[in-house]
Amino acid sequence: MSSTTLAAGHTKPSTLGPMLVIGLLFFIFGFVTWLNGPLITFVKLAFQVEDVYAFLVPFAFYISYLVFSLPASVVLRRTGMKKGMALGLFVMAVGALAFGQFATMRVFAGALVGLFVIGAGLSILQTASNPYISILGPIESAAQRIAIMGICNKFAGILAPIVIGSLVLSGIGDIDARVHAAATPQAREALLNAFAAKVHAPYLGMGVLLAVLAVWILRSSLPEIRPASANSEAPTGQAGSSILGFPHLWLGVLCLFLYVGVEVMAGDAIGTYGAGFHLPLDQTKFFTAFTLGGMLLGYLAGLVLIPRFVSQQRYLAVSAVLGVLFSACAYATHGYLSVGFVAALGFANAMMWPAIFPLAINGLGRHTEAGSALLIMGIAGGAVVPQLYAHLKAYFDFQAVFAALMVPCYLYILFYGLRGYRVGLRDGDGAHAR
Repeated sequence: MSSTTLAAGHTKPSTLGPMLVIGLLFFIFGFVTWLNGPLITFVKLAFQVEDVYAFLVPFAFYISYLVFSLPASVVLRRTGMKKGMALGLFVMAVGALAFGQFATMRVFAGALVGLFVIGAGLSILQTASNPYISILGPIESAAQRIAIMGICNKFAGILAPIVIGSLVLSGIGDIDARVHAAATPQAREALLNAFAAKVHAPYLGMGVLLAVLAVWILRSSLPEIRPASANSEAPTGQAGSSILGFPHLWLGVLCLFLYVGVEVMAGDAIGTYGAGFHLPLDQTKFFTAFTLGGMLLGYLAGLVLIPRFVSQQRYLAVSAVLGVLFSACAYATHGYLSVGFVAALGFANAMMWPAIFPLAINGLGRHTEAGSALLIMGIAGGAVVPQLYAHLKAYFDFQAVFAALMVPCYLYILFYGLRGYRVGLRDGDGAHAR
C-alpha cells in the first residue's frame, strides 16, 4: 500500500513487515550504543587515561544527540522518515570508520570525534524510528511495540560487550600487567599500540555493514508515514498552535533526559562501579551484558503486561519505584551483590523509554517530528549524568555518589508516570494514553 494511503488514515496493511525492518534498525543501534561500556575500559588502557577522561566516551557519544536532534527533525521533514533512516545509517558508518582508524593511531581526540559522528547518525536514526514505531499502530499500545523493538535493542546490547570483549578486550588483565611491568617506554608503547590496533578490524567491518544497510533501507518497501496524520493533535489548556502549548512534552523531555542518564549509569558505568570494589578487569568488562540481560527480562514482562493488565504509565511508575529500591540496595551492599543490584536496574529501566516516548508525543499532531527531536535531545542525559558520577566519585565514596545521582532521577520519573504525562491535557484528550 502506498504511503499516501497510510497518511490518509485508510485501511492499513499489516505492520509486521515494517516492524521487522525497524526491529533490525533497533538491533543495529543497540549494538553500537552498548559498546560504550566496554569502550570505557578500552580507552583507559589504550590511551592511559583516568576515569574522568575515559567517561568522555559516553559523553562524546550522547552529547551529539543534543546537537543534532533538532537539525535531524528538519532533515526528516525534507527527506521523509525512510530516507532519513538510511542517512542516519550512512553517517554512523562514517563515524565507525573514523573511530576505528583514530583509535588504532591512539589519537584520543580523533577517536572521540568518531564516537560523536556515530551519535550524530544515531540521532537521525532515532528521531525517525522512534515516532515511526510509536504511530505505526494505536498510541495506547505503542509501549508494547517499542518493547518489541527494545528486545531487539537489548539482545544486541547483550552481544555487544561479549563480542568486543572477545575481539578486543581478550586478556586485558594480563595486558594491563605487562604494560605496567614494561622495562622501557618503547616496550610500553609497543604493547599499547598492539592493543589499540585490535579495535580496527571490528570497526571497519561495522562501518561497511552500516553502509550496506543504508542502501538496503533506501531500496526497501518500508512505507512512509506522515506523523501529522497518524498522531492526531489534541487540544490543550492553551491554544495548541505552538509546541510550547504541550507541557506534557516538555516534562517528558526532562524525564527522558534523566532516564537515559540512569540507563547509561546502570549499563555503561557498571564496569567502573565494579572496579571500585577492586574486581578483576577480565570480569568487569562483561558487566554491561548483565544489565542488558535484566533489561531484556523487563521488556518481556512489559510485552505480557502492557496494555492488557496495566497501562504504560502505571508500569512506568512501578519501574521507577523499583529503581529507587535497587539503587538503595546497591548502596547498602558491597562487592558482587552490590553490582548485582546495579545490574537489576536494567529490569527497572527496561520499560521506561517505551512508556515515556509515546506518552510525551501523545496528541502532538503536526508537531510530532519536532517533539520527537526534543525527546531525542534528552538522550544527552547519557552524557551528563555519568560525567557527574566520574567527577564526584573522585572526591566522595563511589557508592554514595551513585545512589545520590540515581534516586532523585527515579523519583522524577515516578512523578511523570503518576501525573506529569497528563499536565496540560484535558481529561478527554489524555484518556487514550491511559
